[in-house]
Amino acid sequence: MSILTVDTKPFTDQKPGTSGLRKRTAAFMVENYVENFVQSIFDSLDGFKGKTLVIGGDGRYFNDVAIQKIIRIAAANGFGTVLVGQNGLLSTPGASHVIRHHNAFGGIILSASHNPGGPDGDFGIKYNVSNGGPAPEKITDAVFARTKEIDRYLTIDAPDVDLASIGTHHSGPMVVEVIDPVTDYAALMAELFDFERIRAMFANGFTMRFDAMHAVTGPYAKRILEEQLGAPEGTVINGTPLPDFGGGHPDPNLVHAKDLYDLMMSADAPDFGAASDGDGDRNLIIGKGRFVTPSDSLAILAANASYAPGYSEGIAGIARSMPTSAAADRVAEKLGVGMYETPTGWKFFGNLLDAGKVTICGEESAGTGSNHVREKDGLWAVLLWLNVLAAREQSVDAIVRDHWATYGRNYYTRHDYEEVDLEVANELMDALRESLAGLQGQMQHGHEIVLADDFTYNDPVDGSTSAKQGVRIGFADGSRIVFRLSGTGTVGATLRVYLERYEPPHGQHDLDTQAALADLITIADALAEIRSRTGRDTPSVIT
Repeated sequence: MSILTVDTKPFTDQKPGTSGLRKRTAAFMVENYVENFVQSIFDSLDGFKGKTLVIGGDGRYFNDVAIQKIIRIAAANGFGTVLVGQNGLLSTPGASHVIRHHNAFGGIILSASHNPGGPDGDFGIKYNVSNGGPAPEKITDAVFARTKEIDRYLTIDAPDVDLASIGTHHSGPMVVEVIDPVTDYAALMAELFDFERIRAMFANGFTMRFDAMHAVTGPYAKRILEEQLGAPEGTVINGTPLPDFGGGHPDPNLVHAKDLYDLMMSADAPDFGAASDGDGDRNLIIGKGRFVTPSDSLAILAANASYAPGYSEGIAGIARSMPTSAAADRVAEKLGVGMYETPTGWKFFGNLLDAGKVTICGEESAGTGSNHVREKDGLWAVLLWLNVLAAREQSVDAIVRDHWATYGRNYYTRHDYEEVDLEVANELMDALRESLAGLQGQMQHGHEIVLADDFTYNDPVDGSTSAKQGVRIGFADGSRIVFRLSGTGTVGATLRVYLERYEPPHGQHDLDTQAALADLITIADALAEIRSRTGRDTPSVIT
């Protein structure tokens, strides 16, 4: 094999965000764009010669082309083996498990998560380390630094690998194992959950609808829910992964999964509804007549995890991202376990999981997971819900109401202002930060401000510090407003405003969420001057 050294020039826009590098698909299709970024990853790593690399993605447009490029670059750089999902498919949590299960050096995941796909959609590449989790900031910072000075990449002259054919192939001297993307993951789920009990629940007439949104979770859900657990054929809809997700937006929220929501609120609703996103790491949970917020879902799953065999001895602790509601905090307090508040981004949970400080983690953006992998896991959350439903023999609505009666309810919403001009968004946040010093003690619409800061996280495991992770405004009654700019979009900036109000166990639990938070919504606009600065009268998405 002859290694080819190809001259190149740096791109100026290859800074990874909270979940790798995401851009419009067209940006990745520019000559050398993929090659530069992947070579910069390898140039920032040590000790991988002869080791195993996992590669896979969510099946979106350009995945197949990018995977072949990465295989050749990996061969030229000295990897010994590549494990790649059949047809290039691996869900993000599935890839995390494959990395861990096969003791791989790391993995490259090709996805833009919940963002649209296709030639006019989005694309992404991220690197995961040997624990199966996203690369920490010290690695992504090194990758970005390398992208700014790279002048060559390595590749080999070799034909494409037949990714449709499971088995052993070669790219130059490097072994390429094409694996069934579902097998290892399904085996892990069977260890964690009481499949026999869930199977009996379906046999007794339990009904469900799972919307895979024409994304990567389809094959996983078909195999596990229908083939292994006995859910009737047709339980999984939109189960074939498509390069453009069938023209849809694979984000399992009440906007893009409205058909599922409407079904679950109808007289003909099945017992349980769920969905997952583009790369399979997010989830949507809806019972008959009851939508479960991601923050409530995290709290309820943590409170009931011991019903599942994999968590029967209890949990070590809970972690949540800072903008996620404090519902899980009350569960941790009652269980007598640790509660950790981290910045947004699953990579911040990795140290806590590796150190055994927490078992279950979650984010308000529909991500929930545990120590079984180092990524959030949409299908895992669905299966844990099914295990709880089978064990408690109650409806989703009854379980939610019981939870509120025990712990109280955190009314919670997120308002997203998408594709805001980046300069405008940064000016808004800068002005808000400058105002923080004078806010404490102020009264706003009858609410006294007792906290006004820019969240800084000090990692209790490695001592690292992450600053400017979101502006927090706290009130004397426990209510909260959080402002932050999202790092998962590809155009402009997304301003996210999180609003939360606590209602105790004996309080009112059936108020309309937006009505219950009306005062906080008004305060948020006044403090950040959202309308005047952005020109937006309403959010793009309300979750």
